[in-house]
Amino acid sequence: MRLVVSSFVVLMFAVTISVLGACSQPTSLTAVERGRRVYLANCITCHNPDPVKPGSAGPEVAGASHELLEARVVHGTYPPGYTPKRPTRAMVALPQLSEKIGDLAAFLAAPGS
Repeated sequence: MRLVVSSFVVLMFAVTISVLGACSQPTSLTAVERGRRVYLANCITCHNPDPVKPGSAGPEVAGASHELLEARVVHGTYPPGYTPKRPTRAMVALPQLSEKIGDLAAFLAAPGS
């Protein structure tokens, strides 16, 4: 009887470890996925959750260049010679995202973003 109980406990432990291991988050995310997370956490208040569509206060942003994102998001400006899609100046600079611009650009450049 002890052998059966011990075997059952070992089996249940192994199953539990397998299930918990399957539920863990991946340790390495792609630039597109990291950019998607940055976008959803910081941009959809004004821009549409689907960056191909215009948002409530901001234009569509799919395909925005790294140069435009850095100027607009980090510095609150536009690159030289760029004509804004909307005449408003509502967007504030988000300099805390400076290290995330590459990921954001990857997400916005991805097909279907």
